[in-house]
Amino acid sequence: MADIKNEATKYLDDVTTTALRAGIEHRASWFYLLLDEARKRGLDWDDFAREAIKCCGHFHGQKKILEPCPEYQDMTKFYDAFIGPQTEKVLEVEPVEKTPDNMTLDFHYCPLITAWQKLGASTEDIEHLCDIAMDGDRGIAEEIGFNFVIDKKIAEGDDVCRIRFSKKK
Repeated sequence: MADIKNEATKYLDDVTTTALRAGIEHRASWFYLLLDEARKRGLDWDDFAREAIKCCGHFHGQKKILEPCPEYQDMTKFYDAFIGPQTEKVLEVEPVEKTPDNMTLDFHYCPLITAWQKLGASTEDIEHLCDIAMDGDRGIAEEIGFNFVIDKKIAEGDDVCRIRFSKKK
């Protein structure tokens, strides 16, 4: 089990960033409480939650990327549609690589994890919830035809979440 270190260190006095983090925490609370109730009723999270979250990713891939960003195949343009300046602050995103063909991002803070910790979710559940939540990103990548890899996860004790998008060759 991981020792999870997840603390916001930037934009702490930014009213918009604080409000957006609170909104994401609220969404994460719903997510966990729904899944926890499903588990109490004998349902396995992976039997339904993964597909639902991936479906959400496909929706966002269409509505957030494909429709408003016709130049999304250029990863530098994709970055602006995928992250944007507010999300960059909320998640304390650091672009590690951002070229027309590849994009690697480090996320230094996760409000979802903060919410799950506040609710008393076990480390094991947080790791599982995180991976299910990443199905949204997997769905976006599928929708737009990119490769997607997760190299590191805060939920597994890493210092950042590191994700990579690349064009399919």
